[in-house]
Amino acid sequence: MRIARRLFPIAAMLAMGCTTAMQVGQGPGTTPAITAQDLKTRLYIFADDSMMGRQFGTEGNLKGTQYIANELTRLGIQPGGEAGTYFQDVPAYRVSLTPGAQVFLDGAPLSFGTDYVTNFPASGRPIPVDSLQVIYGGDLSDTTTLISPDQVAGKALLLTVRTPLQRNPNQIISRYSAARAIITANDPRLVRPWTITMSTDTTPARVNLVVSPAVAARLAGGDPQTLRTGTPGRWLRFSSIRFTRAPAPARNVIGIIPGTDPTLRGEYVAIGAHNDHLGSRFAGPLDHDSLRTYNILANRIVEARTHATPGTPGGGLTPAERASIHVDVDSLRRIRPARLDSIYNGADDDGSGSVGTLEIAEAFAKSGVRPRRSLIFVWHTGEEAGLLGSRYFTDNPTVPRDSIVAQLNMDMIGRGSAFDFVGGGPTYLQLVGSRRLSTELGDIVEAVNRTEPTPLSFDYAFDANGHPERIYCRSDHYEYARYGIPITFFTTGLHMDYHQLTDEPQYIDYEHMRKVAQLVHDVALRVGNLDHRVVVDKPKPDPRGACVQ
Repeated sequence: MRIARRLFPIAAMLAMGCTTAMQVGQGPGTTPAITAQDLKTRLYIFADDSMMGRQFGTEGNLKGTQYIANELTRLGIQPGGEAGTYFQDVPAYRVSLTPGAQVFLDGAPLSFGTDYVTNFPASGRPIPVDSLQVIYGGDLSDTTTLISPDQVAGKALLLTVRTPLQRNPNQIISRYSAARAIITANDPRLVRPWTITMSTDTTPARVNLVVSPAVAARLAGGDPQTLRTGTPGRWLRFSSIRFTRAPAPARNVIGIIPGTDPTLRGEYVAIGAHNDHLGSRFAGPLDHDSLRTYNILANRIVEARTHATPGTPGGGLTPAERASIHVDVDSLRRIRPARLDSIYNGADDDGSGSVGTLEIAEAFAKSGVRPRRSLIFVWHTGEEAGLLGSRYFTDNPTVPRDSIVAQLNMDMIGRGSAFDFVGGGPTYLQLVGSRRLSTELGDIVEAVNRTEPTPLSFDYAFDANGHPERIYCRSDHYEYARYGIPITFFTTGLHMDYHQLTDEPQYIDYEHMRKVAQLVHDVALRVGNLDHRVVVDKPKPDPRGACVQ
């Protein structure tokens, strides 16, 4: 009974989600005003399962971008892409393993997809390799256990992970450039057997492997957790390792609303979001309700720990904490049938920003209120693959780059309540980068917010220099900032459904989302009507250098 009482609010919430989810694509037509109902109508279309998760370089992303273009056509918004269209093609390539490739362990073939999966060199060209001896290099989560780089030259390096990583593993692995292959232990079934890249580099690259824990134990000659670092293991033989590199479809969507002032309409205020997400779960479906319940409870444990001891990293869950959550999840399963789910719908990330941008575009197009400067709306592809579409657009803009006076970016603007994280609420909003290049732009955002019917409460914590989340470097606004274009990033923040199958439209706070979209609209109007360009009074970054927050 105690468990049932604890689960009831979650079960009730999930039940409401089931009812709402059946309303996909239904609802009245949109109106000139930015409304919660319009946002909901749009998002249930854009984040529907039929969009297949909108992954960069796939049919699903083409469907999502076509929906945006169709809406721009309906609204009478001017095309801003290439050749008189709404699209800017982004060069992308799909890299996959050529059939017939094989890896042998002690003469026995390993099964691709279950025993192992390779990485996919962006060039599609592997460095030739025949036979390699495996050497155990230690535990990535404990750098004190790791082997020295000079011990693995010409060998295959096996690395394990016992506890959740608190740092980027690539920074650790990069020290082993002399190894002929890097092997990590995980479930190969979780790894998609291809990749999408924009790289034009044709340099041959190292072939690395992800192997199952059982194969890792065979490679190491025993359980890696009981072995000493540097222990020699088995030999691997590679046969016919080749890759196919073929064009993949990818595109940005761009619309323009001309300004009203003949002398200023050659300048642009850019408003943007990213149109892509993560596609589908390659390893097969999971039970939606169990996953969401688990993540909700895990988030509460981690947040409670973090707030009880400020400054303590969230980290992973202990075995006891995981076991306690499974008790509740198992109880839920006994009172509800499973609802299988395999689509990463990306309702908040970044369906919310994408439809918010559409609502803003409609408001300017249909209300008769337009700024003196022009507005350029850009829905970037490939953000989830590394800000690829926004980098391509800012390197190859369809309007002069120096004519863009500011960029306002929205990524995940549909959550932010106290249910999502401690400190959230109905007016919560994170701002990032608003004064990093222009003090004036940051001041404008603050001033406009004070005039809103319900001013939002700004959280600048994630904009701090050195913040471990590096939010300033992680969304499309940075690709504009690297060229010295002042930006502001609007987000209601990360939450338990971030990059999960459970990021769906029924969990969005549409009224909260409306407030954010209205604020961005009003900031764009203010910047677009200034009698001068937004003043850049901070140092500009190196456009070819690494982002630093």
